Amino acid sequence: MSRTNRTIVRNNAYSRDKISNQERHNERKNEHYGNGDVDLTRSHLNVYYKTCDEPYLQQFDKMIEDGAISTRGLKPTAKIIDEMVFDVNTEYFENNGGYDYAKSFFESAYEMAVKEVGDEKYILSAVMHADERNKEVSERLGYDVYHYHLHVVYVPVVDKDILYSKRCKDKSLIGTVKERIKQVSHSKKWAFQYVEKDGISERKYSYSLLQDRYFEYMKNAGFEGFERGERGSTAEHLSVVEYKTKQEQERLTELEKQTEVKKQKLTDLESIDDMAKKSMFGGKIVLTPEDWEQVSGLAKERVIYRKSNTKLKAEVKALQADNKAKDGKIAGLQKELSTFSEGGISDRIAFHQAMQRSPQKLKRALDEIKREPPENQTVTQSRAKRKEFDRD
Repeated sequence: MSRTNRTIVRNNAYSRDKISNQERHNERKNEHYGNGDVDLTRSHLNVYYKTCDEPYLQQFDKMIEDGAISTRGLKPTAKIIDEMVFDVNTEYFENNGGYDYAKSFFESAYEMAVKEVGDEKYILSAVMHADERNKEVSERLGYDVYHYHLHVVYVPVVDKDILYSKRCKDKSLIGTVKERIKQVSHSKKWAFQYVEKDGISERKYSYSLLQDRYFEYMKNAGFEGFERGERGSTAEHLSVVEYKTKQEQERLTELEKQTEVKKQKLTDLESIDDMAKKSMFGGKIVLTPEDWEQVSGLAKERVIYRKSNTKLKAEVKALQADNKAKDGKIAGLQKELSTFSEGGISDRIAFHQAMQRSPQKLKRALDEIKREPPENQTVTQSRAKRKEFDRD
């Protein structure tokens, strides 16, 4: 059964201190890649639609100096550089001409990216990677297959009107537009959008609408044989690393399923083989010594289980009896305490509050109350001695 080809575009955002790692990956500045997917001997095949002549941050800062963009009001930790990753699953390109077809496909995708960004001058780099091996497809097809995809790194800008403030000397200008700037703002660039449908305004994720536009743009450019990325799919919002991790997890799950199927087939074959070793005598099954050992083992385990179950039931019963006895003691203590709070409702309330505040202190006081006064202790002791004398 052939797999469904899907167009997917992911948008990632980076702060000033995070973008360098992604730059090293995109521009192949690392000497080694731990995941083993990147084959640097093929990196010369990567295609640049917008060459990165300077480091990302250096280009960004130069744009600020030239007045092309503004970071007015942004926090130091703000997301200032974005990246769109345009993608289709690997086999789509493998089945439609491979490398040359991918170059043509992503050339059109780059044209769309320019429109999404607003102007090519805000794009820092655009490169199609052709040097990342797809493990799952390569293992399945029996030869090296590479996953083509496009990285477009850009500055997210929106138009922002700067108005004359109340401090303006010309009062007639207050509230009017003083200047319009290109404000760097990831959140405003990808804010929720409201779409009219059947007369009802519906709020939509901007990334979801981006998926729609990518699908429609590539279809209108003459490419076919794919569907839109699944609606609500987390692929719309995952970073590159997260997306690859998700793909590997899906691959692992698929392999585990295949392993389980093979194990079940092996078990079935072994069962058939065991049955073939058994013979029939007088309509009865004669078990082999191995089968008898297995059956007797199961019977012993059942006896052990029954004994264990009986023991557990006895322990539960004992615990229930113990709880019942403790409940009786608690009831007795409550009755005993009530004798000290019969002076009326106010006394009971005071007694209860005292118990809440300092139960240990009150307990000592109660013990003191219950203890016989010194003058009665002599009488009690005399009575005890008299009883002892009478017994003798």
